Amino acid sequence: MELPGTILAGEDYEPVEGRVVVEDGEIVEVEETATASTDIICPAFVNAHTHVGDSIAKEAGRGLSLDELVAPPDGLKHRLLEEASREELVESMQRSLEFMEAGGTTAFLEFREGGVAGVEALLDAAGNLDVEPVVFGREEVEVLDVADGFGASGARDADFSAERKAAHEAGKPFGIHAGERDAHDINSALDLEPDFLVHMVHAEEIHLERVEDSDTPIAVCPRSNLVTGVGVPPVADLLERTTVALGTDNVMLNSPSMFREMEFTAKLCDVTAPEVLRMATRAGAEIAGLNCGVIEPGREARLLVLDGDSDNLAGVRDPVRAVVRRAGVDDVADVISP
Repeated sequence: MELPGTILAGEDYEPVEGRVVVEDGEIVEVEETATASTDIICPAFVNAHTHVGDSIAKEAGRGLSLDELVAPPDGLKHRLLEEASREELVESMQRSLEFMEAGGTTAFLEFREGGVAGVEALLDAAGNLDVEPVVFGREEVEVLDVADGFGASGARDADFSAERKAAHEAGKPFGIHAGERDAHDINSALDLEPDFLVHMVHAEEIHLERVEDSDTPIAVCPRSNLVTGVGVPPVADLLERTTVALGTDNVMLNSPSMFREMEFTAKLCDVTAPEVLRMATRAGAEIAGLNCGVIEPGREARLLVLDGDSDNLAGVRDPVRAVVRRAGVDDVADVISP
């Protein structure tokens, strides 16, 4: 397979006119050459933090606080998940995953409620799609038998030492929410030596230093944080210290669109378009242990092809800024996945 156009190549996403050559699901060559194609070829997205199970409750809970919406075990989402049948859950998750796939996401890191049964339901929902779930199970240690890792709600909710130890012994990653409501649970979360943190809206200097010293990656979700009223993560400060990836968080509150998340982050936070694109691609891939997110030989061919001659993108002078700040699902010409 050969994909001609303007390629956002390498770790700096430098626009190159040429073609990407793909064989057996792997990028084998990025060739600089003249081409008549107006397509823009960039790495496909890796959504670094989702709660796709909440697809059953989109836009529920208007006017509720964050704790009333999502806090275990009695938050609205947990009650709605408990009330829904397995068939309803699987169908609603599948619809969200189809939307994600059409919008250029080929992998996502999911914090999945419901223990073993919850993980199995998500895997069923994703079974016939070209979007790969990297699933962090919750609620019971036994979930590590079927999940890719363990995803903890937060150090304020419980002592997750046993789950952290079990994940380590299983050779699987452990992630935990921290600093979403306030700073009080950040040190406790870092004491668990997690493989990554989620949110860090209220990170203070001492936390930033600890993150840098431990080289702990962070998944941020700016749209979700703003809609729940907890604030905006200090994205620029976090980027100075560690790997920062971009997630869309709770499908109950936000569509799982990486286009929307990138535009929001680029326009709200003091970060460049290449930094945001890296957050949406390579950074999430690194946290998930996937060999993608960069267009270079030897990488998995997870690629997004945009129509550079669409009404929205025609006349673009800076392809990277266009992908991050302007493009949307209507501009997608193709999504390539191994």
